[in-house]
Amino acid sequence: MPNYLGFDLGTSSLKVLVVGEDQTPIATASVPLTVERPAFGWSEQDPASWIAACQTAMGMLKASHAEALSRVEGIGLSGHMHGATLIGPDDAVLRPCILWNDTRSHEEARELDDAASREITGNIVFPGFTAPKLLWVQRHEPEIFAKIRRVLLPKDFLRLWLTGEAVSEMSDAAGTAWLDTGAREWSPEMLSRTGLSVDQMPILVEGTEVSGTLRPDLAAQWGLGVNIVVAGGGGDNAASACGVGIVRPGSGFLSLGTSGVLFTTTASYAPRPETAVHTFCHALPNTWHQMGVTLSAAGSLEWLSTLLRQTPAELTAALGAEVQAPGRLLFLPYLSGERTPHNDAAIRGVFAGLESDTDRSDMTRAVLEGVAFSMRDCLVAGGGTVDRLVAVGAGSRSAYWLDLMATVLGCEIVLPAAGDFGAALGAARLGMCAATGADPFAIMSEPPIERSYSPRAALAGEVDEAYGRYRALYPALQRA
Repeated sequence: MPNYLGFDLGTSSLKVLVVGEDQTPIATASVPLTVERPAFGWSEQDPASWIAACQTAMGMLKASHAEALSRVEGIGLSGHMHGATLIGPDDAVLRPCILWNDTRSHEEARELDDAASREITGNIVFPGFTAPKLLWVQRHEPEIFAKIRRVLLPKDFLRLWLTGEAVSEMSDAAGTAWLDTGAREWSPEMLSRTGLSVDQMPILVEGTEVSGTLRPDLAAQWGLGVNIVVAGGGGDNAASACGVGIVRPGSGFLSLGTSGVLFTTTASYAPRPETAVHTFCHALPNTWHQMGVTLSAAGSLEWLSTLLRQTPAELTAALGAEVQAPGRLLFLPYLSGERTPHNDAAIRGVFAGLESDTDRSDMTRAVLEGVAFSMRDCLVAGGGTVDRLVAVGAGSRSAYWLDLMATVLGCEIVLPAAGDFGAALGAARLGMCAATGADPFAIMSEPPIERSYSPRAALAGEVDEAYGRYRALYPALQRA
């Protein structure tokens, strides 16, 4: 039986997953990565560290699962988005990669973000996107800019090393602010605004398509066969969606990590940049996705946990099993600013309605409710409704929170059974599609479900009233 590899290049680690034809995980290896911060607001990585991590991970797998590697027929790639990897003559790296969470190009982002750019890309140009980074390099490091032969996203630099091919795919390219997201092709107009041309961009394929084959010397070194197909792959969120089967229009996932993400798949291109919702291509052909982001989701609960010196599990356990109607105490989770729908980096969080008898349970409920309301902001900003969301991330361990989320968002929320359903699995699934030509909708099924949460209709009125008070607080906070 054939096997498949998924490479997930994260900010803090590179993970490689081996799955079988039935998609059952066989083996995994993970190698840590470090981030350099040479100046305030800067965030960089040395692309050579990605190659070294890949070599280390594959060496670990060869030592423990050589037979499984010998049956690999396809590879898929996932990676953190928006990074600017600048390549010069002979494919030499010109400088450290400027990462997604680097904010040095905030002035350039404001300059590029206008009605014309939003019409082409379907998105606000955020400082984390790739295009403003290149405008910053042009202005502050002109000697490097002059040498640029091509610009690659992080996972696509890894692909260049694996295959010798300069290729990207639609979901990752949509986060550059250089893609005509509706047409799924590079925009000469947006490239020219940063002093670049289409000739300096990688070839574009769909995430399920073949982007090249693994170099024979690497295949031999790792104990793989010949003609190993490498798929286009996907940006990290699109690949994660593939891992949990969120590929059909109307399906979505709710990620409660440090930040919160509401990801929904759409069959057509319907951007809403004025709401700070990302509208990107999905990793599947003729499919797009919308993504609302709140910057402090489980991070808000971790902050309260540190403040009150109890673990998040202890705080939520004290609330009991049944969700209550929202209390008078409100919490705005803007601890690091907010993305959707306000696009406000300067705003900060607040408790409103503190009373003399407010206790830690009241504060915990308010934090959980505030994050739930922020995710409802993301749903409203996307302009649609969903019937069902798959919950992932550390915050999904709280049954109370998922029950509350179902009621606030007005949809069923399901929790997958234990297993590895992240971006590495999504990448492996994309590799399987490229190698076999299989229908991606058949390959990318949802995982087995452990538990389901439905909206509590009896609380709908009180939830709507509390959400209204929550929405009214942001304008007042802006003026404060």
